[in-house]
Formats: sequence, structure tokens, C-alpha cells
Amino acid sequence: MKKQITVRYFALFREHAGISGETLESDAESAAALFAQLKHRHGSAEPAGHCKVAINDQMADWDAPVRDGDVVLFFPPVAGG
Repeated sequence: MKKQITVRYFALFREHAGISGETLESDAESAAALFAQLKHRHGSAEPAGHCKVAINDQMADWDAPVRDGDVVLFFPPVAGG
């Protein structure tokens, strides 16, 4: 079943996508499945395990379900020193 999901991209993901966010229809059941769809769509090579995800402003696990109307945020790894 297709769901309408708003996705926000940060840092490297925003650069790859060329946009800071988008609303789209997806049949992804989890944050990981949505990430996989968008990774190929926007040409990102970053593995999900190195990244963080939030759903509706709450940090989430990659197996968390994605529901109609959710706002999903993807954060790439950050290096610091």
C-alpha cells in the first residue's frame, strides 16, 4: 500500500539529492526499506548502518515502521575531532 511520506535530508544526503526534502509516495514498510529506495534514487553510496534515522522527530531504529503521513529524517555519519 502506498503511503505519503515527507523525507528530510541533511548534510551529505542533501548534497546527493540536490534538495533538502521531498514528499513522496512509497510502499516501504520500514525506515531501512525507504532508505534503500531513496539511496538508489539519489545516488548515495552510504550504507544505512553508518547513518541515523528519525521518524516524526524521534530517533528510530532502521526496522521501525514507516506509516502514512510520517516525516522521516536521514542523517549521514559525522566526523569530528
